Amino acid sequence: MKRPAAALAALLLPLTACAAQDADGEGPRLTVTGAYVRQPPMPDMAAGYLTVGNSGPDADTLVAASSDISGEVQLHTTTPEGKMRQVESWAVPARGRLELSMGGDHLMLMRLKRIPKVGDTVTFTLRFATSPPMTVRAPVKPTGYRPGSPGTEHDHG
Repeated sequence: MKRPAAALAALLLPLTACAAQDADGEGPRLTVTGAYVRQPPMPDMAAGYLTVGNSGPDADTLVAASSDISGEVQLHTTTPEGKMRQVESWAVPARGRLELSMGGDHLMLMRLKRIPKVGDTVTFTLRFATSPPMTVRAPVKPTGYRPGSPGTEHDHG
């Protein structure tokens, strides 16, 4: 019986250290706001947008994402020439934010399992270099939706 208890203690010790580190205000402290997916104009891919805020004193990096409605989620950026290209990761600066928006960085949902419709919710799992994964629920907005535009509702997350 002592062996399982020792193994459990060994597993819990790192978790306790992480919790103490967070309590001391160290490390990244991430939040996600403004998540949405526009209803896709194509049947095989869609794009997701959101903002990752970091109120902590240390930076982190978004390294991957997945979604309940797609076979693959790629991290994409838009070049100055207007072309999309896949990237490996995005920095989430200390006491800063990473903004994914139309015409810039975005999550590209590939090989859709179903086409999201206005009013649906898409679930993303975001994976970071140092922070634990985050699950985000993003409402599906009309194709012409732009946050903050006149005549559209502004989603605060």
